[in-house]
Amino acid sequence: MQASEISRAVAAARATASALGLTADDAIVLHDSNKLTLRLLPCDVLARVAPAAHQVALFEVELAQRFAESGCPVAALDPRVEPRVYARDGFEITLWTYYEPVSRQVVPPADYAGALQRLHAGMRPLDLPVPHFTERVEQAQRLVADRDRTPELAGADRELLGDTLGNLRRVIGERGGAEQVLHGEPHPGNLLTTKNGLLFIDFETCCRGPVEFDLAHAPEEVGEHYPDVDRELLRQCRILMLAIITTWRWDRDDQLPDGRRLGAEWLSQIRTALDHQG
Repeated sequence: MQASEISRAVAAARATASALGLTADDAIVLHDSNKLTLRLLPCDVLARVAPAAHQVALFEVELAQRFAESGCPVAALDPRVEPRVYARDGFEITLWTYYEPVSRQVVPPADYAGALQRLHAGMRPLDLPVPHFTERVEQAQRLVADRDRTPELAGADRELLGDTLGNLRRVIGERGGAEQVLHGEPHPGNLLTTKNGLLFIDFETCCRGPVEFDLAHAPEEVGEHYPDVDRELLRQCRILMLAIITTWRWDRDDQLPDGRRLGAEWLSQIRTALDHQG
């Protein structure tokens, strides 16, 4: 979120909580990206605040409710208030249960895989209006093609990303494997270790595709513990995922700290992975 918006976003979240009878004298910023994640105290609620123009909060709230009903290991909305999107001062605000971390150690790969498997099992029977994962690929392709949006991306790197995105989108599509609702980005940053067990958060990236696309976002060791994985498909999905997130780092509006350095590092990783593939 733009620095000029942060103070307004914090004020909007605190005012919203107060209007709902939750005491919010203080706010701790937990994460700042396209939206702001806050811990409001002393009511101890987790607030997610996004510019209203993003229009993803309602999508996320509705999915979270369906996932919880289906038995998925997901973070819950705060039970003290109505589970909906609250609008204030140009922001969309949602209020969630705050989970105190019980461990800051790396989650064992077998436990991570088990949680992801339970998540997929709960998602599998759901018929939800989520985009196909290829829409994310198409968004990245458009960004690569738009030199105004990616002015610092060198010609050879632009060609590499464009070719990788196009080729892998085609190859993965031609495999014709089973597809279902996915989290979309179940990386370690979206997995909480709580007294209620491992719980996934952040559902705005949900999409439909093969489970290997989700596994591509988890540490490599996790895939070794997930049953019935198509290893070749997972390898292709890993390269595709890397090409997508690398493209984002070259967006002129990208706000990830140290994003350009990461973008250059990941370009090198893509070249290495493609060389091994060849």
